[in-house]
Amino acid sequence: MADSLPALAFLGAGSMGGAILRGVVASGVAVDGGITATNRSRVSAADLADLPGVTTIALEERPDGNRDALASARIVLVGVKPGMVPDLLREIAPHLAPDAIVVSLAAGVTLATFADALGADVHVIRSMPNTPATVGKAVTGLAAGPASTPDDMALVRRLFETVGAVIEVPESQIDALSTISGSGPAYVFLLIEEWTKVGLGLGFSEADARLMAEQTFIGSTALLEASGETPTEMRRRVTSPKGTTERAIAVLQDAHLEKTFADASAAALARARELAAGA
Repeated sequence: MADSLPALAFLGAGSMGGAILRGVVASGVAVDGGITATNRSRVSAADLADLPGVTTIALEERPDGNRDALASARIVLVGVKPGMVPDLLREIAPHLAPDAIVVSLAAGVTLATFADALGADVHVIRSMPNTPATVGKAVTGLAAGPASTPDDMALVRRLFETVGAVIEVPESQIDALSTISGSGPAYVFLLIEEWTKVGLGLGFSEADARLMAEQTFIGSTALLEASGETPTEMRRRVTSPKGTTERAIAVLQDAHLEKTFADASAAALARARELAAGA
């Protein structure tokens, strides 16, 4: 277990913010001063009410809830939708503690946007986590802002390590990272969907087809992790010469999967840049 963390404020604990929050709670790490989370609606706030050590605020009931959440927070995670970020930053700028570290969870919002709203001297770190944080299996990219210190990065790294693995990158690589790990869970789920359809087409029940597809992915990734080998080597071991798997792999390779995956990543990267430009 990691050392204890300082007080946390999640401003916008929806899909991604909520995943990180739940992952931190599930990790069991001590949070000195507790965790405060804000959401616009009562319903969203109520979804977090059962989490131990979490104070949840509905802004429709407490319009100054964001300010209240900042009162004792050392790490402030901004998890509202990208288009809402500038207004939120202007709202909180006068109320940040002098030693606060502001962590962006917002896709496509640059460190420059944060500096413009908060001031160039505020310590800001841009993050790109993914939703497996909920089960402690995230990959999170972290990019340091100009005013953030190595100690800031070490502290925020420790926070995200409670929910998975962390990669430190320059901001110029954050969007590229998002096309792999940020969008990646959806790619995996799509593959499982398609293999489940194959199972149905081969005459299996929906329950059995889904079980085969899901557990094969889960088991294979667990085997890869436990082996310490590369995916290429593990594939070689499963692919017997002149066997059934070799024949199937040949079909997949003939489909030019390398180009398909590259094209998909390029499309996601182009959209990330559009979001950053406000499109």
